[in-house]
Amino acid sequence: MPDPKGGPKPIDARAASAHASQPAPAGASLLFLREEEIRAAQDLLFFAYRDFTNAADVILEELGLGRAHHRALHYIGRNPGIAVSDLLAILRITKQSLARVLSALVEQGHVAQTQGHADRRQRLLTLTPAGQALERRLFERQRERLVTAYREAGGSAVDGFRRVMRGIMDEGARAYMDQRHPPGRDPRSR
Repeated sequence: MPDPKGGPKPIDARAASAHASQPAPAGASLLFLREEEIRAAQDLLFFAYRDFTNAADVILEELGLGRAHHRALHYIGRNPGIAVSDLLAILRITKQSLARVLSALVEQGHVAQTQGHADRRQRLLTLTPAGQALERRLFERQRERLVTAYREAGGSAVDGFRRVMRGIMDEGARAYMDQRHPPGRDPRSR
């Protein structure tokens, strides 16, 4: 509802979250496709991203690093020995941007680079022990938020969340996820 002065009504993040988490009444099967519902989902994604990343931003800022460094640490940690070209494909940033990110991570002793075995021009990336410790520290900060949210939402909501996130991703991201987390495999069996 618009503000009487003509501007949009200020957003109450808690009210938006509570509204979005309520089940739709019977007979309202496609009401979640209305523009207002999609806008509310967009608000939820933006607020969740802001707060999820903020949990790690404090640590990164102390080290003079940013979110691109965090993403690189995450994917190098999840894929030890990843080629720079494969990391570029995942992160979808320019070579120049990745060069700056990797330069800082190597200089601070978080990432090690080695030559490829078959192709010596290839650079393979791994986390150093210091990089593993930093990545773990960042993960633990964000893990707290996810565990709390998952616990409050319950298993069926978590499953729905995963389906929605997969639906938003492009085919390349879904292929990556399927390789890392094969469909039908119970995540609790790891």
